[in-house]
Amino acid sequence: MNIQINHSKENGLLKISLSGRLDTTTSPVAEMDIRPLLDDVENIEMDLSGLEYISSAGLRTLLAIKKSIPETGVIKLFHVRGEIREVFDMTGFSNIFVIE
Repeated sequence: MNIQINHSKENGLLKISLSGRLDTTTSPVAEMDIRPLLDDVENIEMDLSGLEYISSAGLRTLLAIKKSIPETGVIKLFHVRGEIREVFDMTGFSNIFVIE
């Protein structure tokens, strides 16, 4: 399965919706699609309700995105499924991102 990315951008806030799998195959595609959107972005809100799976490659992609915004910027993750939340908790990524 592929990754589907929808986005909108307004006043320094980038909203992204991810659906599918963020894994070794789809992570490079996702990063290539998202990186050009990061100009003038201070904060990011990600809706992960459609994200079914995340691998270590997917985690690296999220970390690369986090490092591409200002240090004062925040990435908020919404609608994180239980199994994805477990991956964030086990890897310490729950401390890097705001999960609501």
